[in-house]
Amino acid sequence: MSRQVVIVGAGPAGLAAAEHALRAGAQVTVLDQAETPGGQYHRKPLDGYAAGHSSPEFDRRRRLLAHPRCRWWPGSTVWAFDRVENRLHVLRGQSDGSGRRRLTLVPDALVLATGAHDRTLPFPGWELPGVYTAGAAQALAKGERVAIGKRVLVAGAGPFLLPVAESLLGVGAEVVAVLEANPFATVRKGWSARPWRLAAHLGKAVELARYAATLARHRVPYRLGRTVIEARGTDRVREVVTAKVRADWSVVPGTERTHEVDAVCVGHGFVPQPELAVAAGCVLDGGFVRVDDAQRTTVDGVFAAGEITGIGGAITAVAEGAVAGCVAAGGEPAPALIHARDRALTFAERLATAHPIGSAWRDWLREDTIVCRCEETTYGELTRAARDAACPGSHALKLGTRAGLGPCQGRMCGPAVSELCGATERHHRPIAQPIRLGELAARTEGDPE
Repeated sequence: MSRQVVIVGAGPAGLAAAEHALRAGAQVTVLDQAETPGGQYHRKPLDGYAAGHSSPEFDRRRRLLAHPRCRWWPGSTVWAFDRVENRLHVLRGQSDGSGRRRLTLVPDALVLATGAHDRTLPFPGWELPGVYTAGAAQALAKGERVAIGKRVLVAGAGPFLLPVAESLLGVGAEVVAVLEANPFATVRKGWSARPWRLAAHLGKAVELARYAATLARHRVPYRLGRTVIEARGTDRVREVVTAKVRADWSVVPGTERTHEVDAVCVGHGFVPQPELAVAAGCVLDGGFVRVDDAQRTTVDGVFAAGEITGIGGAITAVAEGAVAGCVAAGGEPAPALIHARDRALTFAERLATAHPIGSAWRDWLREDTIVCRCEETTYGELTRAARDAACPGSHALKLGTRAGLGPCQGRMCGPAVSELCGATERHHRPIAQPIRLGELAARTEGDPE
């Protein structure tokens, strides 16, 4: 009898896991909160490109999810995991709509490919309308063909800034500049180490050259060692202040410069979304899900792949997903799959070395700088609470300041709040995703009356 494999997440890692689990003969169910597969990386309208044409990648996804042993559940949120019965609790329907259906799944194996979201460091004025994360700007440009502004500055850290700038140019925005916070020496050190291994990543080099050509064609300057340290405006962002920063991201005095903009796009890499993994009892290392060479987590029958195990881009996610799907289905991954995964992981290591987060970013903050936008908790409130001897640890500190406890549940400010408070642990929540009280009280389909 074939194994029942459930895959949460239909991005590159999840789709690769589904493909290889099906090859190994499993019955596969793929769930994603979005209505279309592909994740952020392959974001496209449901019927293909805007012009009505298709693509090889879109056709491949469509064939995969139409496989007779594959069930595709779009608009599905896994809100809890019962460790005793290995039961997934699922809500199906639009997250902002009513009447979502409650269902449960009890798989033989579970593959978590829940991905990551933008990491955005707070700075004075980041709560102003017109300040966007890099992922949000790209989602609007790629998915909706909407520019976040007419005159946009892109800043932060990491190569993801380049495709974001390309997407903005593609929808008619003027990109004032692309600013990488890490200086040239840091970036060069990360990418030039063991140069003989770069041959395995020639595809990335070609992609980088394309982005560079696009920026050059539109005369968009690309600056290293410079970043946004303040956004200004009343009703919305009107200008931003940039400054030169050292390797630790401390500001070089006297290098401040003001730019007139109507939008700013910031992204400082990505942070994983391990809420479901934490609910399942998986052990984390540095915020990422710990896995072995077969992508097994510390929980029996639960696998993880993609950005929740480490930030490495789509190629790494696909390689990990392929191994996870094969093993979850009871198969033995071919040596070629293991080799591809290990080779992709070296790219992830280079990425982390070339584009780190400098420890001195907190020097940008002022007493009244909002750190948690949901609860409007300021940097001053956090630091005063952290110095209070009556606060027994980070959990009590968050309860006292409300930082990270608002509607987004720390998805925006969580890493920054944890770093500012010296926290390293991730607290277990029995409910991994928001659910309405009425939905919580509703009967699960299939349960007895």
